[in-house]
Amino acid sequence: MAKKEESVRVRMPLLQRSAAEGVGTAFLLIAVVGSGIMAERLSGGNVGLALLANSTATGAGLIALILAFGPVSGAHFNPVVTLADASLGGIAWKDAPWYIAAQISGAFAGVAAANLMFNEPVFFVSHRVRAGSGQILGEFIATFGLLAVIWGCARLRSSAVPFAVGAYIAGAYWFTSSTSFANPAVTLARTLTDTFAGIRWTDVPAFIIAQLVGAAAATLFLWWLIPSLPKMATNVLARNEESE
Repeated sequence: MAKKEESVRVRMPLLQRSAAEGVGTAFLLIAVVGSGIMAERLSGGNVGLALLANSTATGAGLIALILAFGPVSGAHFNPVVTLADASLGGIAWKDAPWYIAAQISGAFAGVAAANLMFNEPVFFVSHRVRAGSGQILGEFIATFGLLAVIWGCARLRSSAVPFAVGAYIAGAYWFTSSTSFANPAVTLARTLTDTFAGIRWTDVPAFIIAQLVGAAAATLFLWWLIPSLPKMATNVLARNEESE
């Protein structure tokens, strides 16, 4: 099945793949911001309970979105994933700017939709402080882990990717100091919601730098760790298809 899904993605026109990335990222932000607003309103001031609700909704939503859009575009929903995929030949470099533009546009659209659903302004600048070396390290760790999970599962157990990524993000909300943004498009868009999920503009550059470095480090590490990964993956997928 993984091979069939990959062939569909390769054949799909760039416009459709970019649209899938945009809509998928929009719904990811709706899940992140919308569940954050709902959780904050219903938790009665209990921040831990609000974070639990926010992380569970985000992880579950992400699983569903990857299952829905993965066969079309690969379901990156994240510029660092797109850049990492392009660096290893998963998509053409000429397609990467379209993916990234769609992801960023979709992220802002998703924030606007979430804000409006809960009767907030379309956009309102966040004042939530997310600064300091600990949170920057948290973003590096969150993004390194995300890319490690993606690369570790994508070739040998591709059917597990949606569940592994969703579970990792839900968990990383709790074990990283930054609550695991791990995504430049998400980080940028969350500056325009002054709610539970927001982040100050001034804290964004450090977060994005940490995300880029974390993604690059994870990609290099997995490439070194499993240098024969593509060949191994081909053999495993072939055996799986023969058994179907």
